[in-house]
Amino acid sequence: MDVSARAIEILMVEDNPGDVRLTREALKGGKVWTQVNVVEDGVAALDYLYRRPPYEAAHRPDLILLDLNLPRMDGREVLARVKSDPSLKLIPVVVLTTSQAEEDVLRAYHLSANCYVTKPVDLHQFNHIVQSIEQFWLTVVTLPPT
Repeated sequence: MDVSARAIEILMVEDNPGDVRLTREALKGGKVWTQVNVVEDGVAALDYLYRRPPYEAAHRPDLILLDLNLPRMDGREVLARVKSDPSLKLIPVVVLTTSQAEEDVLRAYHLSANCYVTKPVDLHQFNHIVQSIEQFWLTVVTLPPT
């Protein structure tokens, strides 16, 4: 299906409801029609991606926004599993996290993250970052076919 004829499917893996709300608001004001689906931990992220209950009807995401510090299974493990699975590895993964630790940045890229973005504390900056992600990943980049 032509990606321009449908909403861009985004899977947001984030346990902070405030960050989810801010991300949704920033994307609402954007130029691209998006469908943001949210899961709160790494186990649920993999259940969603593999369409295990309760996500049997889930759509394959065009883009994953992944926090690193998650309950049950952290984002590093989710990233490793996504990028090691031939059926999932082409989905772009944007790590969107509060961690500025050099070891987290290096590990994310070693695990084949497509980019690493540190969440700013300032609300205006957070909005700008999310809109920049949207601008680049959803209007400039050609996403792989689903």
